[in-house]
Amino acid sequence: MYANLAMLLDGEWTSGTDGRRQPVLNPVNEQTLGELPLAGRADLDRALAAAARMQPVWAATAPRERARILSRAAEILRTRADEIARHVTLEEGKILAEARIETLIGADIIEWYAEEGKRAYGRIVPGANPDVRQMVLKQPVGPSAAFTPWNFPVVTPARKIGGALAAGCTLIIKPSEETPAGALAIARALEEAGLPKGVLNVVFGVPAEVSEYLIASDIIRKFSFTGSVPVGKHLAKLAAEGMKRATMELGGHGPVIVFDDVSVEKAAAISVAGKYRNAGQVCVSPTRFFVHERIYGK
Repeated sequence: MYANLAMLLDGEWTSGTDGRRQPVLNPVNEQTLGELPLAGRADLDRALAAAARMQPVWAATAPRERARILSRAAEILRTRADEIARHVTLEEGKILAEARIETLIGADIIEWYAEEGKRAYGRIVPGANPDVRQMVLKQPVGPSAAFTPWNFPVVTPARKIGGALAAGCTLIIKPSEETPAGALAIARALEEAGLPKGVLNVVFGVPAEVSEYLIASDIIRKFSFTGSVPVGKHLAKLAAEGMKRATMELGGHGPVIVFDDVSVEKAAAISVAGKYRNAGQVCVSPTRFFVHERIYGK
């Protein structure tokens, strides 16, 4: 069995209004696992309206209550780790053991954010005038958008969802259309944990259409993107048009330098594990090795 594919719009699991769908394929045999609904503009508008309406409600929710919901969702994810891992392996192709580890790490990330949300402390700043007290308060930036890639379908959505919700921001997330199950599992866990309807919205669609529409909206105050450098540059330009805050996690290169004072066996074991994790499909996967000539042969 594979995941039930749907979008989450204002607390409702729906196939949207546009009628467009995209198959989710098993990369091993290219068989269709399910049909994923794609959002049209009416669906995106519904998500935006929900995020705007619920922003003051969620921002006013006590950090401890937000943490309680996030922590409960993390526990639910742990109880479903085996099922979620199977879904991730089917759609993404990583081995089952890695998929299960990723699911458990995703739960840990959400729980970590739950605790950090309690500690969004302000501060008192000494002023030049002794009769003036300067106080700094941290407040949610507002409704946010997030875009995640296919290679870590649980961990990356967990980071963006956990961070936004813990900070008191509503969120619209567009996970990868190739690997939707992880983000949907997180959304369902949060729903079961008591997250108010409309605080988190999950959409799918043509990536350029969705990102350009959401980033241009006056409702969205910040967005976060994990993906390639060229796409990141394009989204940064879109953000500049509206002076939107942006957090980018972009692809790069991972040179490994091995000096001559290391344990060669340990260095080799760590390097191999790093290179082959997720079949090498990791933004920080080693791309080349520089080994000191004194230990090169060994």
